[in-house]
Amino acid sequence: MYRVSWLARKIVDIIPLDATRQWRKWQADAAQIEAIEALEKRLGLRVKIKEALTKARLFGGAAIYIGTRDTDPSKPLMPERIGRDGVRYLAVIPRQQLSAIELESDPATERYGLPKAYQLSGSSGVQIIHPSRLVVFVGAALPDATLASGPEYGWGDSVLTATQDAIKHADATLANVASMVFESKVDVVKIPGFMEQVADKEYRKRVMERLQLAGIAKGINGMLVLDAEEEYETKQLGFGQLPELMDRFLQVVSGAADIPATRLLGQSPAGLSSTGEADTRNYYDRIRAVQELDIGPAMQVLDECLIRSALGNRPPEVHYEWASLWQSTPEQRATTGKTVADTIVALNNTKLWPVDVMAE
Repeated sequence: MYRVSWLARKIVDIIPLDATRQWRKWQADAAQIEAIEALEKRLGLRVKIKEALTKARLFGGAAIYIGTRDTDPSKPLMPERIGRDGVRYLAVIPRQQLSAIELESDPATERYGLPKAYQLSGSSGVQIIHPSRLVVFVGAALPDATLASGPEYGWGDSVLTATQDAIKHADATLANVASMVFESKVDVVKIPGFMEQVADKEYRKRVMERLQLAGIAKGINGMLVLDAEEEYETKQLGFGQLPELMDRFLQVVSGAADIPATRLLGQSPAGLSSTGEADTRNYYDRIRAVQELDIGPAMQVLDECLIRSALGNRPPEVHYEWASLWQSTPEQRATTGKTVADTIVALNNTKLWPVDVMAE
């Protein structure tokens, strides 16, 4: 579906793209920010996160292996032992190559219900990897991890599993409407005694020559010459309700994918007074939820390693904030700036704030 259906591809690709396109803003000294961002760029972190999220949504799961100077990947990764340039590379691994060995059944541990370890299958043989060395992303989470079996064990479903019916119905509808375009105008010629004589090969030949001559005359002169007993008519199909019908099927796909039609289909907002702002803001809130509830927790160990690898230590004040996806217009920024300036003036006029505080 991902390779042959544009709807399926967009459903898989849009969320990872939007979740990583504005990325995040580190809160630290300028030199520290420059060092961390340079390391992220060298490792291709944003590209790797986008690729892993895309494969997770498509296949049900994917992971990023944190490559360090350690020689035994089966042992836990200790971020506090990472020194400058300790993170050497990042590798995206799809779930087809990575399988969970056993789920933690002890509720007293922090990894209860999660894999104890992963097994990597490749050309170099089988390798055991500790979960702390992986940034794990799951596609559509299963209602219960114990329901998984076989290749699903330790992973989730593809996001296309729950949306495939809606996608197939929309694709089939669009395909049928496209085929109707070629049948929208049909010329009907009625020839006396046609069915009685059509079995004769010579008669069929004369009929084809007759129709070809009629078509040529009509194409050149716009005039059709017929025998007095022949009849000609044109039948046309109506498309009045089809655009609305197609939109309904596409809206179902949009709802199933939880992506607004303005983003999924690239169409203008519907309605006389609609700007699409509410849909966009709701969608951006969903992206922020993906960033804070899925991406952030999955990258927790990696981020600790990145800070130490870039700076050589771990300053406690260094942290990051996700950049806003909502981009204000110049008019909105001007209005906000005026409001802030008026607020500062009002606070200053109260004389309740020391001069040095107001200056700061």
